[in-house]
Amino acid sequence: MSDIKYQEVKKVLLSIESEMQRVGLWSAGAPSPEAFLSDQPFSYDTMTLIEWVQFVFLKKMKELIENDMPLPSRCGISPMAEEYFKGLSVDSSRLLALFGEVDVILGGLAEN
Repeated sequence: MSDIKYQEVKKVLLSIESEMQRVGLWSAGAPSPEAFLSDQPFSYDTMTLIEWVQFVFLKKMKELIENDMPLPSRCGISPMAEEYFKGLSVDSSRLLALFGEVDVILGGLAEN
């Protein structure tokens, strides 16, 4: 894995975290321990997408980068995020763009 790719992903992850805080989607408390036992994509049956991003996705991606482990070859988070944000009255445009960047960097989706 190239150092450039790790740096690109790390930069986007930090931007996602910052934007979630800015728009008030950052949570001080984690979901219940049982919520982490889901075997469904994005833990959609036990967490909101935002909880999954904060407590699973960002944490796991940072661990992979810090330990120089292979990053996923696909992500596909932006279609899920687009659907999730349809029902919320929050300015999600920046977050959606950042999730799209993650998908492109990891090779999950082509840029539109």
